[in-house]
Amino acid sequence: MGAEAKKLISLLTELGRVTDEPGRLTRTFLSPAMRRANRLVGRWMREAGLKVREDSVGNLIGRLESRAPRARTLLLGSHLDTVRDAGRYDGPLGVLLPLVALATLRRRGVHLPFHVEIIGFSEEEGVRFSSAYLGSKGYIGRLPARTLRLRDAAGTSLAEALQQYTRGRFTAPKAAHRRRDLLGYVEVHIEQGPVLEARRLAVGVVSAIAGQSRFKLSWQGKAGHAGTTPMELRKDALAGAAEFAVGIEACAKATPGLVATIGLLSVPAGAANVIPARVDHTLDVRHASDRVRRAALRKLEALARQIARRRGLRCSWQPTQEDGAVACSPALSVRLERSIRSVQGRSLTLVSGAGHDGVIVSRLAPVAMLFVRCRGGLSHHPAEYAAPADLAVALRVLMDFLQGLPDDLRD
Repeated sequence: MGAEAKKLISLLTELGRVTDEPGRLTRTFLSPAMRRANRLVGRWMREAGLKVREDSVGNLIGRLESRAPRARTLLLGSHLDTVRDAGRYDGPLGVLLPLVALATLRRRGVHLPFHVEIIGFSEEEGVRFSSAYLGSKGYIGRLPARTLRLRDAAGTSLAEALQQYTRGRFTAPKAAHRRRDLLGYVEVHIEQGPVLEARRLAVGVVSAIAGQSRFKLSWQGKAGHAGTTPMELRKDALAGAAEFAVGIEACAKATPGLVATIGLLSVPAGAANVIPARVDHTLDVRHASDRVRRAALRKLEALARQIARRRGLRCSWQPTQEDGAVACSPALSVRLERSIRSVQGRSLTLVSGAGHDGVIVSRLAPVAMLFVRCRGGLSHHPAEYAAPADLAVALRVLMDFLQGLPDDLRD
């Protein structure tokens, strides 16, 4: 497996113990566990020779300077937050694998012709505020006022949470770099799907990232006694939301490549003997084609209006995220494929149905992604797993890529 892969696994294991919830891995945006994670990974960055800082939205940034002061900068990274009851690879692998790769090259006396920044983004999963990519949006200077007004389940706004985290020193972030100063952004991530495993390959290169829309929906009906209100006279908000849930499933199944999910649903002030007067839920819709995704959203909005009208309900939509599909950089991807073939013998190109920080960073720099095989395609689960041998391959690929990448690369 190699000493480098063993080191990577030990770091992943140690970071996987940093959690907000004893007994399971949950590390959310600006939480106490996130602060501890930044301290821990920041220490590892310093030990590897990087200069470390934390920006105003909690992103952890380690920088390795090139000997050429006017060189451009290559960005490497992923996110350090997790879903609830998570695995230890999704996100942290893209921070810790580059860290081990850079430390190994530095130990071997390899000097790169460009600066490198490793970024541990503070938020990608959208758990706390139901809006993803808050860390990378802050990094590129695109955290608008409407996003700062988002509130978590406790009623705390994003702006208030950032003020608390920074002890009152939060200021709206500006872009960390000018586009012309960047070589690009490369993210290493577990595949979160079964294709590499089916093809018996350790790694593959991503050609594009699917577009994604997220919403908060609220259904308003009328409360009533569960025993005395006839069925034909009810305005049951939960029944309306449930019919809509079945409808989005049917729409997604009828549209090749479309996925649509209600991942969170609540009945405020609900009780066993009360007809639900209000139901709130999320909606996540994704497709590799923006045209198909937008057409599906129009169908779903029409379906919600139809259900609400027929049942005597009101339904409101609040957009929380809108990101178009992103094509990966041909120049960076070709270089990654070359390194993959050098290490693995052959390469495979995949489309990512999952969202990644590269979606946002693509507005600032060309992006590329390296996928690593994960057992059973399982992710967002405690049993998430990438084999040590596959991690060793990914390390070798990234080190080969870094050593072969010229500072004058252009798309």
